[in-house]
Amino acid sequence: MEYLEFELPIKELEEQYAKACNIGEESDVDVTATCRQIEKKLKETRKDIYKNLTAWQRVQLSRHPNRPYTLDYINAICGDTFLELHGDRNVKDDKAMIGGLGKIEDQSFMFIGQQKGYNTKTRQYRNFGMANPEGYRKALRLMKSAEKFGLPVVTFVDTPGAYPGLEAEERGQGEAIARNILEMTRLKVPIIVVIIGEGASGGALGIGVGDKVMMLENTWYSVISPESCSSILWRSWEYKEQAADALKLTAKDMKKQKLIDEIVKEPIGGAHSNREETFNTVKNAILEAYDEFKNLSPTDLVNKRMDKYLDMGVFKG
Repeated sequence: MEYLEFELPIKELEEQYAKACNIGEESDVDVTATCRQIEKKLKETRKDIYKNLTAWQRVQLSRHPNRPYTLDYINAICGDTFLELHGDRNVKDDKAMIGGLGKIEDQSFMFIGQQKGYNTKTRQYRNFGMANPEGYRKALRLMKSAEKFGLPVVTFVDTPGAYPGLEAEERGQGEAIARNILEMTRLKVPIIVVIIGEGASGGALGIGVGDKVMMLENTWYSVISPESCSSILWRSWEYKEQAADALKLTAKDMKKQKLIDEIVKEPIGGAHSNREETFNTVKNAILEAYDEFKNLSPTDLVNKRMDKYLDMGVFKG
């Protein structure tokens, strides 16, 4: 288990608890009361820490190395019904963007999402979850297939941004993202978006337009990362915590600004602390969202989606 800086008091108490239990097992000393005391303190400390998280601490949790990624959610929710589909039929298959067909209960969905790696090798293979234009074009191809067969689309957003390399720009990164945003606004099937980690900039928006946009509790969604914002405004990364606060990028802030529709609760300690519970919560949230839109006609669905996005940022004086 890896701990973030603000989680160190929890780590200390867990180590104390383990030591006390070991002493009890290895000798005849009765440590039940001590263990109970430490356990109680551990529960209280956890509650206090995770109840009062700052924006920057939520950003750190969203990047936790043990946090589940897109494929973890898909495999847990769909089991062996998931069939991955590859390629944009133009350039190549982008490993940072994955997609395919899968079933939740008896309903088929088209799943699309950014996939990060677990270690150095897989991070390079997945390009750190930063998709090239062919990734966005693959996503659009799959969405169009879903529309053709009347299947709802579920997207999982988890990216530090679209890949900013020269070759990506040469192949039309900006156009690919803009095209996806346009096509997603008028797609004739329900689109459910779940932000499961980082939701940075156009990289997130390229698969982020939906009838229902949900954010897990410890995720962020913003035009720029706190570090980049800090380096632009203060010419240094040292002010990233201030930048995170100013950007209003947490799920609570986004809901308040009416830019997302729902916050999905995470277990205490973050999505990685109890994966099973997280997967179940997300699965139920997807099914509930689908129930909300499944009976709407394609015209009503598109009109409702368009109205939702046109209302954003409108202030009535």
